Amino acid sequence: MRPVRLSVATAVAGAAVLTAVTGCTEKSDTSSSDNLVEVTATDSKCEVSRTEFPAGHVKISVENKGSKVTEVYLLFPDDRIVTERENIGPGTKQTVTAEVKAGDYLIACKPGMTGDGIRQDVKATGGTVAKRDPRLDKAVAAYRSYAQAQADATLPKVKVFTDAVKAGDLEAAKKAYAPSRIGWERTEPVAESFGNIDPKVDVRADGLEPGQEFTGWHRLEKSLWQDKKITAEDKTLADQLVTDLTDWQTRVGKADITPTSMANGAKELLDEVATGKVTGEEERYSHTDLVDFKANVEGAQESYTLLKPVAGENDAALTKELDKQFAALNTLLDKYRADKTSYEFTSYDKVGDADRKELSDAVNALAEPLSKLAAAVVK
Repeated sequence: MRPVRLSVATAVAGAAVLTAVTGCTEKSDTSSSDNLVEVTATDSKCEVSRTEFPAGHVKISVENKGSKVTEVYLLFPDDRIVTERENIGPGTKQTVTAEVKAGDYLIACKPGMTGDGIRQDVKATGGTVAKRDPRLDKAVAAYRSYAQAQADATLPKVKVFTDAVKAGDLEAAKKAYAPSRIGWERTEPVAESFGNIDPKVDVRADGLEPGQEFTGWHRLEKSLWQDKKITAEDKTLADQLVTDLTDWQTRVGKADITPTSMANGAKELLDEVATGKVTGEEERYSHTDLVDFKANVEGAQESYTLLKPVAGENDAALTKELDKQFAALNTLLDKYRADKTSYEFTSYDKVGDADRKELSDAVNALAEPLSKLAAAVVK
């Protein structure tokens, strides 16, 4: 699950306005100070070094001088997320590279990672249009096709799951639950581009905002494993899950996907794995966390593989390290399943603290170089 950010209402608004950040971009160089925006975050302020910068590739350098962990977002005016960087600890620095067209935006800091954040208006100004490397356009098109294929394959598996729920067959629904989620979890690097679908289908109980209804997979997971019964409400929620995921299936072709959103999304997803999957919080009732974990890694690796031809030319050492760390993490995950083609993983409540620490270390070892992928793509 990608955590609910800002507000569900603004996510709905974002889904209605499709201002693309695709195709050609304004000519820019992320090594230039003209394209550098420095953000100083404290517990009460979000200070930016400039409120205007050239459209194209912009580098946002964040320093957290507060006492709380913070998040920083670059947002469209309707609150859709262009890019983000989460889990910026006190006294630390993070950098994120984004791709933007000319227009108005917001930079938001969220000390304590709650609320709508402290916001600053910024503007990307026009310039001479420079054609993007055609290999990157191919990468975006290929990832969109990959995401569409995952969505198309997910719906039949979801219907097996929801049909079992509606039939009141507890054991059949349990068996179908984890397989129904694999395609969704593989596309999570670009989940923000699907608008308000994520908070409808993949929110956890502790991720709900005031007034938000608890729906989707995890609401049904709770009924199946904790409550151990299927109610009339669950059967209605099963139909709603199909409706929402059918909506997702139709949105993939129109989603705003860019090379930098692919790269940044893969990194943010690994951060989520570290904070949600490795801790066992995601699938707290079913303990099927390792299924989600593996699917997330596959989706992030697909994004990286498609971007690798360009990134490898610009930073061969980085892609060598990423190849190494992806291989290491996949090898580690293979320890917890019967064979390399099976998605029958060890129940996560059977994975001890030492093994969870090993998984966490492997995720962090991959996330660190992955944070540099977007910059390598646009050098």
